Order: sequence, then C-alpha cells, then structure tokens
Amino acid sequence: MLWRIPLAVTSGLLLSLAFEPVALPWVLPVAVAGFAVAVRGLPARRAWLPGLLFGGSFYFVHIHWMNAVGRDAWLALAAVETLFYALTAALCALLAARRWWPLWWAAAWTAVEVWRSGWPFSGMPWGRLSFAVVDTPVAASLPYVGAVAVSFVLALLGFLLAHLVLAPRGGRRPTALALAGLVAALAVPALLPWTGESAGSWRVAAVQGDVPGPGNDILYDHRQVTDNHVQATIDLAERVDAGLEPRPDLVVWPENSTAVDPFRDAGTNAGIRAASEAIDAPVLVGGIVDAGSEHVLNQGIVWDPVTGAGDRYTKWHPVPYGEYVPFRSFFDNMNFGRLAIISRDMLSGTRGEPLEIGGVRVADAICFDIAYDDGLQAQLSRGADLLTVQTSNATFIFTHQIEQQFAITRLRALEFGRSVVVASTNGVTGVIGPDGEVVDRADTRSTAVLSQDVELIGSRTPATLIGPWTARLCTLVTVAGLLLGTVAYRRRRDTAGSPPVLVTAEGATPGQ
Repeated sequence: MLWRIPLAVTSGLLLSLAFEPVALPWVLPVAVAGFAVAVRGLPARRAWLPGLLFGGSFYFVHIHWMNAVGRDAWLALAAVETLFYALTAALCALLAARRWWPLWWAAAWTAVEVWRSGWPFSGMPWGRLSFAVVDTPVAASLPYVGAVAVSFVLALLGFLLAHLVLAPRGGRRPTALALAGLVAALAVPALLPWTGESAGSWRVAAVQGDVPGPGNDILYDHRQVTDNHVQATIDLAERVDAGLEPRPDLVVWPENSTAVDPFRDAGTNAGIRAASEAIDAPVLVGGIVDAGSEHVLNQGIVWDPVTGAGDRYTKWHPVPYGEYVPFRSFFDNMNFGRLAIISRDMLSGTRGEPLEIGGVRVADAICFDIAYDDGLQAQLSRGADLLTVQTSNATFIFTHQIEQQFAITRLRALEFGRSVVVASTNGVTGVIGPDGEVVDRADTRSTAVLSQDVELIGSRTPATLIGPWTARLCTLVTVAGLLLGTVAYRRRRDTAGSPPVLVTAEGATPGQ
C-alpha cells in the first residue's frame, strides 16, 4: 500500500485535469491506467481503499463548484460519489482472474458509471469519462456508439495501458497490438464522420435576460429576471419589424425565466403574452408551475402568440436537496440549513414525446437533464429534429460548472446529431451545430439575444438507435464475470477439501 496510495491519489487528481476548466483530455487514459496499477494484484477486501482514494481525489476536485450551494452539499455529494469508485475497485479485484482482464474491468467501470449516474435518488452523471472528449478525435465516435460506449472504450484504453506496464516483457506484444487496434478503430469515425439527413432549417432565438444584483441568486429579484426576458424579446421584435434581422420561428427562454406560476400570477402572464405577441412567434418559456400546496413543476411551456400556453415539458431530474428534499420529514424536524428554504418538493416529469412547435418536433432538456441519458433518448428516438436546453446556472455563475455543462451539451449535439439551442439566465447561452461546434455564444452576466438559422436533422444517429443497450450489456458482462468467478472459486475450494486419491491398476479409490 505504500506506493499504491500515492499512485491512486495522483491518478485521481490527474483525471480531474481532463475536464473543464483545465480540459486536458489526453491525460484521461493515463489516469485510468494509474487506477488499474494501484488496484491490480489486491484482493477485493483491500482494493477498495486505493479505489476510494482515487475517487475522492478526483471527485472532490471535479465538483468543487458545488460549494456554491454550500460546503455541506459539496462534501456530502462528493463523498457519496467517491464510494462508487471504491466499489469499482472491489469489482475489478474480483474480476482480476479473468483472461484479458482489461475487457472485464472496462465493462465493470462503465456499468458502475451508469449506475451512479442515476442512483441514489437522481444520481450524479458528472465525471463520466466520455464527458471530457468533445474536442478530441474520439468525439467522432459519439454519433456511432453513444456516450456510454465511448466511456467503455476510454476505460479499456486505460486498462490496456496498465496491462502493458504490468505484463512481463515477453508478453507485451499482444497488448501492444490490442492497443494499436483500438486506436485504429477510434480513427475510423474521425475519417468518416456521421452526417445526418437535413430536414431544412429554422430561425431560433435564445434569450439571456441576465440576473440582477450579485448575479448568483435567481430569487434576488425574480420579477426583474422575468421583465428582462420580456424586454429583450420585445427589443428583438422591434429589430425584426425594422427589417434589421429575420423573424425567428421559435424564441427560447431559460429555466427560471419565471420563478412564479405564469398561469396564476397576472403580471407574469401579461408579460409573457406581450413578448410572444410582439415577436409573433412561439416562445418556449421556463416556468415554475404550482402542483398543489406541497409540490411544484419545472416546465418548458410553449407559449403561442395566438392560442397562448400549449405543449409542455417537465424536468425529468430535479436535484435532490436542491429542488426537492428526500426524507423531508426528517430534515424538517431538524430545520437543516439551506434545506429550510425548499418549502415545496419539485416533481419529476415523464414525458418522452418531443414538443410540437410549428410543425417541428423539439426535444427539450432543463438544466441537469442534459447530463442524463434517459429523457434525451426518449425524445430523440421519437423523431425530434432539434434539441433545446433551458438552464438557470446563476447559482454556479462564478464557478467552472457552467463550462462543464456546456461541454456536456456540445457532446450531446454530437451524440444525437442535432443542433442545440441553449438559453441560460446569465450564462452559458449558445447555439451549437450537429457537429458539436459552437455557432454562437453570449458573454456571461449580460443581456443578450442569439438569433441563428439552425439545421434541422431528420435522421437518427446509430447511437440513438442503440439507446440503453450498451449500458445493459456492460452490466450483464460484469455480473457474468462475477458469477464465473464465484463458480471457479467454489470448484477450487471443493477440490482442496476432497480426500486424497490413490490411483492403482484397478482404478481410483478415495481415501486410500
């Protein structure tokens, strides 16, 4: 353990450098290889410790931005996620006896990565290996195989590097050939990038109204936030009427552009109607909608200038202890810190159909939804031509979270082969092409309107068709490997406990 512990800690810190704000993705396989070397050769009862230290040194750094919510939130969330790396190390130790263990380890890494992305509560997808590759040649594989498979390939790359280091000199040739083959396979999509079938174009405007006051508190003056978006849209309408720019087919407002129910609050309702009528186009409003005395909904609401509110998307993944409180009765009795301000729990949405807006099918994601697979897969597999992201990152505006989330959004554009329009309250608002390239981007902490022609894509990427099957296959392989190991162990134990056998000309007689 004297050398394994510092290696695990150093490798975890190195992995954090692969993501924003440093964004050095080439260190990723080296960090995973360091994890493998630190764990390889240990039994599961000891392997969890370097795994835990690796996960802690990575995750506490990676989501340091959670301090913007509170130090307790940062410590608690990072500690929970760190446990999954300890579990990964223990699983890898149990699978170490399998031939070509890097394959089994890569499956286990990916299975746990997917598991922690959705559990407990909503899980936490941040830190998935594939989220670091958007500006690398590896990103070209995303539309072909998806983010989960790319994580598997990256883990396999790291574990093969470790195998190359650990193997005897005479046995390194097969591993080197496997590494070369894997790199060659990654080069193919880069040479033959996926191109979708165009379904025309649409003019879309993303409005960033800005947040008054310190800029990191959406509730500091929530009515002014709404007024900012109303006025920015009306200003856009005046430029359109003056012939200075084309009329948009859709205007996108961010999450929390209204922090009160727009159906019950007369002033908010009047502002939205005034904006949509002025621009004479549907406005996708981000609103908090009452759902009884104890619950609220976080919704994207299509507001038509003629018919008013119509189709709606409800956020799939509210943030635990940020937008709802699990075990509320326990914490209410304690009146626990910042949790006391979450007076009502936000309910999760289940809609899998894209929004219908002016004859175009639009997939929507609200804030952290963009990091989860399920809601996006559901809408994109049902034929969405465009992806919108409504987000309120004001809480994290002074942290690196906003750049990490924007990188994930660019990855989703590539994975699903769709143009993405991002509207944020004060950053990062942007327009992203189906190839993941940034078409336009607003300055943070400013009022801005980005109006761009975006390409609509009618065909689905192979990754969209594959959907959740890669994750299921990795889980199945991991479970199969553990079961095979259990059977082999029992056979060895039974053989060791059998009585001695004397082989004679007449045959074998037990006990003689």
